[in-house]
Amino acid sequence: MRGVKAKTVEEYLGALSKDKRAALEQLRRDIHAAVPGAEECISYSMPAVRWNGKVLVWFGASASHCAFYPGAVVQSFAKELADYKIAKGTIRFAPDKRLPAPLVKKLVKARMEQVASPARDK
Repeated sequence: MRGVKAKTVEEYLGALSKDKRAALEQLRRDIHAAVPGAEECISYSMPAVRWNGKVLVWFGASASHCAFYPGAVVQSFAKELADYKIAKGTIRFAPDKRLPAPLVKKLVKARMEQVASPARDK
């Protein structure tokens, strides 16, 4: 998405290569399966999913990989994510090595608990 900022998730995905678009569309479906009724938006120039008025997770693509951004819960799943490149709140993956749906669901549910926690705002 060089130089052009997408205004919608569809616009963002439409600008990607076929393999990255397919990988992120699957991730998008898996996220929505874990949190029905969530809203989509663009946040920090990438697709995001909002739940109860707060951004829950982000996803996107760069020149060399796709990424899922579920926040600080990533470290709690380090063993299950051993086959992926992870950072503090980021999981990077190749379009042909997608995150399994059950793992996406666990990550999203953990993030929901984190976002819903009153301790989060302290």
